[in-house]
Amino acid sequence: MRSVAPFRIFLVALLASAAPLHVCAQSSHKHHAKPEPVAALDPLAQANLNLQAGEADKALAQLQIDSLPQASQAQAHNLRCRVYFTMERWEEATSECEQAVKLDSSVSDYHMWLGRALGERADRASFLNAYALAKRTRSEFEQAAQLNSRNAEALADLGEFYSSAPGVVGGGTDKANAVAAQLDKVDPARAHELRARIASGQKDFTTAEREFREAITASQHPAFQWMTLASFFRGRQRWDEMEAAVHSGISAAERDKHAAVSLYNGASVLTRANRDPALAAKMLQNYLASPIKTEEAPAFVAYTRLARIKDQLGDHDGALQDRASAYQLAQKYKPAQDTKH
Repeated sequence: MRSVAPFRIFLVALLASAAPLHVCAQSSHKHHAKPEPVAALDPLAQANLNLQAGEADKALAQLQIDSLPQASQAQAHNLRCRVYFTMERWEEATSECEQAVKLDSSVSDYHMWLGRALGERADRASFLNAYALAKRTRSEFEQAAQLNSRNAEALADLGEFYSSAPGVVGGGTDKANAVAAQLDKVDPARAHELRARIASGQKDFTTAEREFREAITASQHPAFQWMTLASFFRGRQRWDEMEAAVHSGISAAERDKHAAVSLYNGASVLTRANRDPALAAKMLQNYLASPIKTEEAPAFVAYTRLARIKDQLGDHDGALQDRASAYQLAQKYKPAQDTKH
């Protein structure tokens, strides 16, 4: 979820130590050893492959709603929402997700993605508009969790909202703890992460660190949780421990072929901390070279970030190439437009 590579909510003081949501892909997508030949895929399947690969323009080209059978249109709108979400085009993402929910209100993921898009809009809205958008965000997350009580991503989103949002828009620690108890049954690592965020919000950093470490132990893909712990240490300005956690995450990713996206997460931690740009660049390069990418860490965003780091390191020719790669994948992604030359 995501990834992720990450939604925020206006009126909601997200935890300074919290890792971004929706950049962690350990449970979001299934990867098959022998994928179908591209020629055999229908437009929706091909569009999803393009979305995961970070090929936003190709994905949108596959999703011509009027040419699809009516039974496929809700899924197509959801996919278009997610493509626009990766490009940070929140209004268009919201509109597409609203269409998906309108056409089929029974799908948990459709409500979850609409909540995410609304949350991003709320973060950028005026005070009065943000209030209404935040309440809609909560409502969509609640609906997603009600429709599928085993949707770990939706539960995690809802728990994060409850733990961070003020009561006036429906937040509350008791509600967040109840969601953590639900997560215990479906995704213990996410449950520990949620409890860590609750503790951080209460300034109980000792408990938060313990819960983040327990998430590592509970996870089937601990590289992601190592990077989350590194983000926590960044927020606490514990630089040596932050860097040690990043290196532990790198080691875990080397042993887990499905954890390459954690390198994107770790590179973000280093960049935000203004630490070891050479290592951050290497991590992004290794992620981009991986055969397994995800929408929660869009390739065009990775190229854009890599270009900035290369400029910082003095590799201006390499930065220019990476900006061109980003623009080629997503011409309507504004940072790629701004830096294409």
